[in-house]
Amino acid sequence: MGLTKSFQTTSLMIVCFGSAAVLFWAARPPSPTKLIAPQPPKAKTIQPSPVNPLLIFKPEVKRVLPITPLLKNAIATISYKVVVDLSEAKVYTYWGNQPMTSYPVAVGQPGWETPVGSFKVQKKLRNPVWQQPITGELIKTGPENPLGNRWIGFWSDERHHIGFHGTNNEQLVGQQVSHGCLRMRNTDIQALYEQVVIGTPIVVRK
Repeated sequence: MGLTKSFQTTSLMIVCFGSAAVLFWAARPPSPTKLIAPQPPKAKTIQPSPVNPLLIFKPEVKRVLPITPLLKNAIATISYKVVVDLSEAKVYTYWGNQPMTSYPVAVGQPGWETPVGSFKVQKKLRNPVWQQPITGELIKTGPENPLGNRWIGFWSDERHHIGFHGTNNEQLVGQQVSHGCLRMRNTDIQALYEQVVIGTPIVVRK
């Protein structure tokens, strides 16, 4: 009977102690929460793609505006010059002071001398029609036309026109046979035609 009572007393103490411990733990103030600063997201590592070594140094391409006909004419007018030497029966072309080309010419016969002085190209014609200076007859373009297939005029009055032109009689080039004009071989006048523009200076000297 005494053992039972003692056991009961011990059990009650254990239960009470356990309950007190539980209550003490429950009543204990919570431990402070440890704050963790947010970390920035890690940057992703991007693997470089294979590079073609030929494309590493890419030259810069600048667009250049094309030369307009107006600009081309302005350059030719300023820089280009044609000189006719009547005593040599030759025409010379210059770019600035640099001689470029020379061609033989037929010059004016006595009484129809080629005028000397400083002139400029006034007119350019392909396949010109020739008017006989005495009779006024018109000769159309063709093998019988004394002007050939190009005309570069640099002097005129009310009746007459003087300039460079081709010929249907090339063996006379180099002689004094014209009516003041400067006859050239057809291949030569075609070349000269492409080198001059309206306004190109022309000097005719004895």
